[in-house]
Amino acid sequence: MLTHALIGDEGKTIDLGWKDGTRTRFHAMWLRDNALDDKTRSAGNGQRLITILDIPAQTRIGAAAIKADALEISFVPEQKTVSFPAAWLSANAYDRDAAREPGWTGEATVRWTKASMQNSVPRAGYVAASRDRTVLRQWLSAVKTYGFAVMDDLPAESGALCKVSDLFGYIRETNYGRWFEVRAEVNPTNLAYTNLGLQSHTDNPYRDPVPTLQILSCIENTVEGGESSVVDGFAVAAALQAENPEGFRLLSSYPARFEYAGSSGVRLRAKRPMIELGPDGELIAIRFNNRSLAPTVDVPFADMEAYYAAYRRFAELIEDPSFEVTFKLEAGQAFIVDNTRVMHARKAFSGTGKRWLQGCYADKDGLLSTLLAIEHGFKEAAE
Repeated sequence: MLTHALIGDEGKTIDLGWKDGTRTRFHAMWLRDNALDDKTRSAGNGQRLITILDIPAQTRIGAAAIKADALEISFVPEQKTVSFPAAWLSANAYDRDAAREPGWTGEATVRWTKASMQNSVPRAGYVAASRDRTVLRQWLSAVKTYGFAVMDDLPAESGALCKVSDLFGYIRETNYGRWFEVRAEVNPTNLAYTNLGLQSHTDNPYRDPVPTLQILSCIENTVEGGESSVVDGFAVAAALQAENPEGFRLLSSYPARFEYAGSSGVRLRAKRPMIELGPDGELIAIRFNNRSLAPTVDVPFADMEAYYAAYRRFAELIEDPSFEVTFKLEAGQAFIVDNTRVMHARKAFSGTGKRWLQGCYADKDGLLSTLLAIEHGFKEAAE
């Protein structure tokens, strides 16, 4: 609830007071650019209909008034009046007292360890998720919040993993194909195709952009061992930062290089930090894959020793059992990971029995879009 609206700086800004005693300021130009009227934004899709050049450079707030649960503003020299819902203003406020420390994550991201997650792995049944939007919403929300989830009750057949991606988006096809096989092979082109254990890693860091989601589906699994495990890279990064702030700074400031050249006609390269921060310090991605790490050449000589010490410590923390959640996929089960956050691994398994998994990539924008659309539909139904 708004309590007052005071125009300041000769109409360039406005100071809003709220019932809880807080205050937020907005600039006139920002408000005009984000006006919600149908001349500024499309009523159908919400996209902006004007450019910044359509707004007079001398835009000011000529008048302001609180009307019910909204703020009405008149802009000059356009003589344009626009209403802003108080809830919208509160949700989009940018007037903050202090800058956030590098490595922050939003409230929607919950970091986890073995202690908090081993006995509460998020999961849903495929049939239920495909028929009930509430179940699907909960499963998609878990992927958004925790970075991974398990899906049960899939057909134990080739290509079943496509049914998972079809729930929210599309498969991202790569040089590995629409999907790829994960089982022991003779003379494999990738270590994933052996019965060796794999260190926790993110997939395909040599791509730009990197696949943001990976799905692994089990068709058959009768071997001894071969358990899957996941590690929250954001939780590990936070632990490194708390223990060694300078090491965190080095791994987030300098890029690593990744390469793949394992098949004819394919040469993939990318340059990104192992711990990636956004311009505002938000922790946005982890890239960690010892198999495809190329020589690091972007770190100054004076920092290289400390950089490698930080890299080693990051790897040690990733391998610390206290961060690892393990589970064994049975036939008809799959799991999905946010490949920009959650690392996955596999325990070694015996040469007897069979272990046949299939994997594919998808993109997080489709998952988040589907989740938001479901939530929006629920909200409209409630209203």
